[in-house]
Amino acid sequence: MGKLELNKKKKKDALYNTAFELFTTKGLAKTTISDIVEKAGVAKGTFYLYFKDKYDIRNKLVSHKTGELFYQAHQALSRTGLTGFEEQLHFIIDYILTELDQNRALLLFISKNLAWGVFKGAFEEKMPDEEYHFYQSYLNLLSQNSRTYKNPELILFTIFELVGSTCYSCILYQQPVSMSEYRPYLHKAIDGILKGCAEDV
Repeated sequence: MGKLELNKKKKKDALYNTAFELFTTKGLAKTTISDIVEKAGVAKGTFYLYFKDKYDIRNKLVSHKTGELFYQAHQALSRTGLTGFEEQLHFIIDYILTELDQNRALLLFISKNLAWGVFKGAFEEKMPDEEYHFYQSYLNLLSQNSRTYKNPELILFTIFELVGSTCYSCILYQQPVSMSEYRPYLHKAIDGILKGCAEDV
């Protein structure tokens, strides 16, 4: 990466980091673009090079932050030695749930949009190593499995929409039950989805 590209990345990262900090402390409604650029130490024109408005940076940040979560989960998975696809998927889900449970500000920010890191992020924002896309990693894991599934993209979408929407209330409000109580039910539901979508081998 050349000096010019490095400088651009530094400014964009500063905008991302500052916007995330302000959105999670002041809230979206009370944060202005002027607040973001002033705290990030960049010109307002620089902001508009990358983003249309504060809602655009919020949406891209959700995609970016969820993408980072999937990247970290995949990195952690690579250190486990797990080989079965279903076990690998359950590990990734548990990793993400633990991270969100420990970082409530992040959970509040991304709300129930966890699947953005799988699909939206794959097409809009490059992940931390500049090459990583979780959906491609998922397909790679799937290809090493002896069982095949109908509509693997829809399976992944369904699972992570389920995880994001149901766990939001369990983690933040312990409703209808705590996350620790809900987690086994979630994994059984995921097993049911995978079993129901498996093709006969």
